Amino acid sequence: MSQIFDFLFGQYADYAAWDVTLEIVAATLGLVSVWCAKQNHIAVFPTGMISTAIYVYLLFQWTLLGDMLINGYYFMMSVYGWYIWTRCDAHQNPTPIGRTTHNERRWLAAILIGSLVFVYAVYVWFDKWGTTTALIDTLTTAIFFAGMWLMARRKIENWIFWIVGDVISVPLYLIKGFTFTSFQYLIFTFVAVFGYIAWKKALHKPTPTA
Repeated sequence: MSQIFDFLFGQYADYAAWDVTLEIVAATLGLVSVWCAKQNHIAVFPTGMISTAIYVYLLFQWTLLGDMLINGYYFMMSVYGWYIWTRCDAHQNPTPIGRTTHNERRWLAAILIGSLVFVYAVYVWFDKWGTTTALIDTLTTAIFFAGMWLMARRKIENWIFWIVGDVISVPLYLIKGFTFTSFQYLIFTFVAVFGYIAWKKALHKPTPTA
């Protein structure tokens, strides 16, 4: 039992108490944000912005560049998503849940390819490409970049990307030594599954007022 505990939490012995506290706060707010997304509620964005801002700070300190980029992108896309979700049509109806259009799928492909190239270039520039998790980091970055863009545009397919990325991230963050964040992604996986189910049911219904 002690060996399991040391594996999961032993790395925190070298961390400042403040940083551990911040990780717990960021992980908790991240869970709240994803739950709000499942509920199709606008609070997904302010809670997510606070969580990602904290992670940007922590990941910069821990020199985890790929993860820092993901969270920096989340923050910017949250601003964009907040605008899209609150934008109303001529009848004062907010942007509804929808499926990706042909044109959006082309943008999605461009985001996936562009993010793969960009993150690879960043890792090469900072001599991080040879690290154990560099390839997986690059893949999850592309998946999450695409998922966040789709969520910001209120497209149901965003949940597919979240599910795939979350499943990969559970063991990834455990290997990196961030147990609380790994647990967060485990919960994210289940919430994302239920989020897809909830959005699918609401797809052809009026969007509830946030």
